[in-house]
Amino acid sequence: MSTLRMAAVAAEFGRDLETDFARIERLVTAARFQGVRLLALPEACLGGYLLSLDTDGELDEGPPVLALDGPEIRRLISIAGDMVVCAGYCEADGDRRYNSAVCVSGDGVLGNHRKVHQPLAEDASYSSGDRFHAFDTPVGRLGMMICYDKAFPESARALALDGAQIGVCVSAWPGSRTNASADLAADRWKRRFDLFDRARALENQIVWLSANQAGAFGSMRFVGSAKVVDPGGEVLADTGVDSGVATAELDVGQALEAARRSMGHLRDRRPDTYAAASAAAPPVSAWA
Repeated sequence: MSTLRMAAVAAEFGRDLETDFARIERLVTAARFQGVRLLALPEACLGGYLLSLDTDGELDEGPPVLALDGPEIRRLISIAGDMVVCAGYCEADGDRRYNSAVCVSGDGVLGNHRKVHQPLAEDASYSSGDRFHAFDTPVGRLGMMICYDKAFPESARALALDGAQIGVCVSAWPGSRTNASADLAADRWKRRFDLFDRARALENQIVWLSANQAGAFGSMRFVGSAKVVDPGGEVLADTGVDSGVATAELDVGQALEAARRSMGHLRDRRPDTYAAASAAAPPVSAWA
């Protein structure tokens, strides 16, 4: 049996790439010193997120657009070294740009995910990804998603069915836009963020890392709440709403086996009974 020490970050990142890389390097160095082998950084940690998700909100040119095979991702690979690091960035592909997450180690790019589900006005800034897939890494088989992706059970289920042992969700998840609480810890969107993390881990019986932006950017204040969740939906480590690093250690294979021994949610599925309903969804946003 071998344990894996893993960590998820809640931190503030903005437009200046040099500042972002300096923070990432400090986080990776500190995590390495503590024996962390898998580190999840937030959505848009390379270049910052959008200033607003409202169509009439504050606009800017958006984060710097980076190529998957460009110098910035190579720099991230160099920083990662012997660790596996997941990080969010704005990906260039021809004349399109995507809200993406990349997983790297010193050996290169291990996986890349383009955000599929786009809340509110995010589709004005990014094209949408079209799939969820797991991939092998030195620390196990991983699957990634970004922020609003985790509001859809199908996202994490697709990763689990593709063999993901660990789900990594990187986010720039803000507090509520309406009836906002002065105390972020009591914010209803913060509560949803936490519920999704625990539910996605439990229903798929996988280990779950959730990283998030912290602080404020543009019109948004982010709820932090980076965490590590076990396959039973129990939170092993949590930063709360402040910046920080949630770190936990467990034997992933043993944890999955124990969780699935009696009631295996993937094994006991009955896909022949599930309606392939394609009815139009009601025009109500999950972010209301």
